Amino acid sequence: MNIQWYPGHMTKTRRQIEADLKLVDMVVELIDARIPISSRNPDIDRLVGDKPRLVVLNRCDQADAGENRSWSEYFRGKGFAVLETDAKTGAGVNRFSQVIQTALKDTIARWREKGQVGRPVRAMVVGVPNVGKSTFINKVAKRKSAKAGDRPGVTRGKQWVNIDAGLDLLDTPGILWPKFEDEQTGLHLAFTGAVKDDIMDVETLGCHLMTLMARRYPDNLLAAYKLSSLPQREEEENDIAYGYRLLQAAAMKRGMRISGGEVDTERMARVLLDEYRSGKLGRFTLETPEEVAARG
Repeated sequence: MNIQWYPGHMTKTRRQIEADLKLVDMVVELIDARIPISSRNPDIDRLVGDKPRLVVLNRCDQADAGENRSWSEYFRGKGFAVLETDAKTGAGVNRFSQVIQTALKDTIARWREKGQVGRPVRAMVVGVPNVGKSTFINKVAKRKSAKAGDRPGVTRGKQWVNIDAGLDLLDTPGILWPKFEDEQTGLHLAFTGAVKDDIMDVETLGCHLMTLMARRYPDNLLAAYKLSSLPQREEEENDIAYGYRLLQAAAMKRGMRISGGEVDTERMARVLLDEYRSGKLGRFTLETPEEVAARG
């Protein structure tokens, strides 16, 4: 599988980010707490360089609480400030300005020494599509300043948002990278809706998600679809084949059938993705720092 999704406006965004970095004191990188590495654009590290960074683990309410702690430690170990938030409800957002002020306390002190009292911090907000940037900015600003939507590609242009006397944010459109070399990265982004659903077969995507959930959070899967047990995986069975059997089992429990009595696995796959993205299936983190370390 080769997932590619790089509309022309993303090339423009990349150039725009490079040009605008000189205007800001800090970069705020929003990532999805369920897939912290897969939802990071690898180009950002190179583009941003040594500029101070705040990593916001957004949608932390939908991720495994224990893994949220592990990922926070992971990013702090890299020298980044970290904030866990749920932009939809606003949880954690009220700490945003303070975290930035703390992270830049030395810089702000130097400004004061130079007589630049009251100079606002300017921060650029970056992240992949559909990671919740606009919703996050609106919560921080306590007003609807940035365009928000539940699909990738809603924010297109550059937008400055004044938060308070001490902070201005530069919103940027979501940016992916030209090609996902790692299949798992592409799948994770597709699971969470960061790439459009029409770029790959929804049933195949559902099979992969079922298999991953069965491996990581089997109890949640059993409870969500009222299954007495999970089918035994055959030794030579690949993820799609096993996931298909899980889709069938869940669809039968939900009474999803098409004409002729055949199990409607495509409909079940769509329901699975909707329920996963909305958090109805529980709190899931699909990758761990240990796995990232193992991959090198």
